[in-house]
Amino acid sequence: MYDARTLIGQRIGAFSVEHLLGQGGFAAVFAARPDPGGPSVALKVLSPPYADNGPFEERFRREAKVAAHLTHRSIVRILDVGRDGGHSYFTMPLYPGSVASLIEAKRTIDEQTAARIGRDVALGLAFAHERGLVHRDIKPANILIDDDGTAVIADFGIARAVSSYVMDTGAQLTIGTPQYVSPEQAQGHSLDGRSDLYALGVTLYRATTGHPPFRSTDWFELARMHVEEVPEPPRRHRPDLSGRFDRIVLRCLAKHPDHRHATATLLAAELDALV
Repeated sequence: MYDARTLIGQRIGAFSVEHLLGQGGFAAVFAARPDPGGPSVALKVLSPPYADNGPFEERFRREAKVAAHLTHRSIVRILDVGRDGGHSYFTMPLYPGSVASLIEAKRTIDEQTAARIGRDVALGLAFAHERGLVHRDIKPANILIDDDGTAVIADFGIARAVSSYVMDTGAQLTIGTPQYVSPEQAQGHSLDGRSDLYALGVTLYRATTGHPPFRSTDWFELARMHVEEVPEPPRRHRPDLSGRFDRIVLRCLAKHPDHRHATATLLAAELDALV
């Protein structure tokens, strides 16, 4: 596996790479300092061999530029998109935390915090969905927390780049994260914004109970469970959760998109009522 730490200390574009923040299948994220001076930013660098794949790399930068036009307080701001030598990258503000780090620190989070996070994410999704953009990979690691506590969606563009590449080339690449894919995504069907609402429901379930609704080490078994199995209510694992929160999450996890909230705006309103 590619070790992204080899880039630490190097210069990419106008940025000096300081330390690794995280590494996924398609890209790595670093803290980096712009030259000359200024506050550090998060630098997302496309990993090889994808950076060397012309059609994929082109989609990566194109989708990053599309995401840069999503101006909403609950969507990460893309500051710069570029290519330097063999490195394709974009930069964004450096956020102090994420839902993933909250879960890691506390194992579970309280209902009020979960409802606020869900509301913020739903509002950001509503803004994107109204512009025809589906995220495709909502999960705790892709929900960052700003200094004022606002939840902010990251990675608008990566999953879209992978999706368009797969559709055009037939390449065998996994789109989304198995524990968080919607039933229609698991089956390879066309997606709309309600697929993101399913993934947000899985995220809220994970954040409040300590585990996702379906668990398996086998991707195909997970896909089958998303499609066929009925999730246990969150309250079965956390009796202190309200019945209303329970119903909201279970509606997000409905197997058919028509049985979920019709829009992210409606989901945001329900979560806001909890807050």
